[in-house]
Amino acid sequence: MSKWGDRWSSALPRVAVVVHDLAMVWLVWEGLHRLRFSVMPDPPDMPLWSTEVALVLVAQGLVFWQVGLYRGLWRFASVPDLWNIFKACALGLFAIVLGLFLYNRLDLVSRTVLVLYPLVLMGLLGAPRLLYRAWKDSRVDRGDQASVRILILGAGHSGEALVRDLRRFGSYQPVGFLDDASQLRGTKVQGVPVLGRVEDVAEIARETAAGLLVIAMPSADADAMQRVVVACERSGLPFRMVPRLRDVLEGRSLPGQLKEVAIEDLLGRQPVLPDWKAIRAWLGARSVLVTGAGGSIGSELCRQCARHGARRITLVELDELSLITTEATLRRDFPDLEYVSVLGDCGDPAVIHHALGLAQPEAVFHAAAYKQVPLLETQVREAVRNNVLATETVARACRAAGVGTFVLISTDKAVDPGNVLGATKRLAEMGCQSLADQRGTRFVTVRFGNVLDSAGSVVPLFREQIRSGGPVTVTDPEVTRYFMTIPEACQLILQASAIGSHEAIYTLDMGEAVPIRVLAEQMIRLAGKQPGRDIAIAYTGLRPGEKLHETLFHADERYRATAHPKILQAEPRAIRADVVHAGLQQLREASNRYDCETLSAVLRELVPEFQPISHRATVPVDRATVVAFPSRTARKY
Repeated sequence: MSKWGDRWSSALPRVAVVVHDLAMVWLVWEGLHRLRFSVMPDPPDMPLWSTEVALVLVAQGLVFWQVGLYRGLWRFASVPDLWNIFKACALGLFAIVLGLFLYNRLDLVSRTVLVLYPLVLMGLLGAPRLLYRAWKDSRVDRGDQASVRILILGAGHSGEALVRDLRRFGSYQPVGFLDDASQLRGTKVQGVPVLGRVEDVAEIARETAAGLLVIAMPSADADAMQRVVVACERSGLPFRMVPRLRDVLEGRSLPGQLKEVAIEDLLGRQPVLPDWKAIRAWLGARSVLVTGAGGSIGSELCRQCARHGARRITLVELDELSLITTEATLRRDFPDLEYVSVLGDCGDPAVIHHALGLAQPEAVFHAAAYKQVPLLETQVREAVRNNVLATETVARACRAAGVGTFVLISTDKAVDPGNVLGATKRLAEMGCQSLADQRGTRFVTVRFGNVLDSAGSVVPLFREQIRSGGPVTVTDPEVTRYFMTIPEACQLILQASAIGSHEAIYTLDMGEAVPIRVLAEQMIRLAGKQPGRDIAIAYTGLRPGEKLHETLFHADERYRATAHPKILQAEPRAIRADVVHAGLQQLREASNRYDCETLSAVLRELVPEFQPISHRATVPVDRATVVAFPSRTARKY
């Protein structure tokens, strides 16, 4: 009984809407005919009900249903609903004319009525819907007198949609828009006035007694966003922003959810639009294996593979907490996939052979590596063992197992290595290159720079220092680095893997180099503090192995455009495979003896371009060459 009661209560509003619309059809048809015939000296008899009226109601009702007029809710009536009403009235007129023509050749049907019928019916159907929505919105506005007064920065599509969403909640009251477009000054958007320019936010916020600022400019570039944030900070009020569409689509923000302004919003990163069709065609229904699967890059690679069609994902990780956390997250978000977890060091041949046997992967992403530059300067043995020898172990095992694609996650520090990290990653690239041939495993190398919020990024360090009251430590006022977000980096890794050829080395477009000093200042401001006044910035000097600037391409690596504008392919430098193999064997023997002097000597011999920062007396570090990412139309060599 309760089940039928629930069905009836849910169907009752729709039945009421159908009755209302058919009543409007009857009223328009009868009313227009009576009005038209009332001016005649001898008007014909017009009964309130007849076969003709029944045909009109049936024809128009069927059109209403076919057009989908009853799939919308009056509470959210808007322009699409009005467009449906227009189509229903126009098509309904055609159906009525056809039905009455077949019935009585349109006898006693006024041609004037046929012209006016759809216009009047549109008004009588649309007006009640809009009035009902206006009434519900006004009830929400009056329902919470203690609502937060909000000032919205940006009177575009996002701002207009935000007003509609805020009115549904009732706990927020939009009091005005701010926009730099002069033609909008003095106008109203959804009944909310445009009060002035963005730079006047502090003054207008005081005049309107606003309690919260919302930035509704999801497509603004970095310069514009920085100006807006500075203006918001001057007001002293808390501020939020409408998330970008790509953040919503990638699951980092919920639709309609306001978020805090993050540092990546201010770094000038343009949206990355991978060729998802090509990625899914390559990745779909495949088994993949990820080493270092618990790290920032490895875990995001697992998520991206799960999201875009992988059938089985094998996670190889040395840290047990990272492994179990990553696997639990994947099982929660993508429960239909198959997961295999292997706890162990991928540099151990037994571990990687076991993992490959379980996974039977078509692609392997080697993300496991040590990345801390200053630390690795004094830990040569571990840097070589993990970054070089483990890479060779995994690469050889993949080639022996017939894995289709091996992807090495490298770094921009391998381009012109001035530290142990760069040299070991460069040697790892050479080791993969020496194993490549045209018949077996496809070896692909992907280079990129710093990743925001990764374990090795300065962003978590700065955030903790700001939380502790400072100071924020920056190595040098002039130091710059390339940054990209973790999801963006992993998307481009998948893109490069999908289009990669044998022995390919791909470099990702990292955008403009960002001064670390500016990064620190922006993070301090985002925390509601002022650099130098509330939080001090201390310059500590470059740490061992650090450069002022990083390079993206080596002078001897000719580059060419690829199918994706954010990825360029570098032609690998020539190597001698026999020399590399012999050198790797020397490194393995020295590593077993923990002979750091031999490890350093062999590393410099195998990577001749490796010039430790401390040895670069003839080339001042502050004059290091910064090679910009070439445009896609650059000359192909």
